[in-house]
Amino acid sequence: MSRSWQGGSTRAWRKLRARVLHRDGYRCRIELPGCTTVATHVHHTLGKAAGDDPAHLLAACAHCNLKTGQPTADPAPQPRTRW
Repeated sequence: MSRSWQGGSTRAWRKLRARVLHRDGYRCRIELPGCTTVATHVHHTLGKAAGDDPAHLLAACAHCNLKTGQPTADPAPQPRTRW
C-alpha cells in the first residue's frame, strides 16, 4: 500500500471523489482499449503530488485507471533490444 493511503481515505477525498464522478456522469473519460465505461475511480491527470484540484481529476473505470498508472511515478518506457 502506498504511504498516501496508509491511514485510509479522508472524508474530504470521498466528497471530492463523489463530486468528480457526478460531474463526469459516472462515465470513464480515459477510454483505453478494454474500458468498461462505468467510472468507479478518479484519476489524477498530473499525479497525486499535484494535489486534488478538480480541474486535474477525471472519472475513470478501474481498468483504465490502473492501466494508466501514476503519471509522475511511473518510469518512462525504455527501448529494448533483442539479445
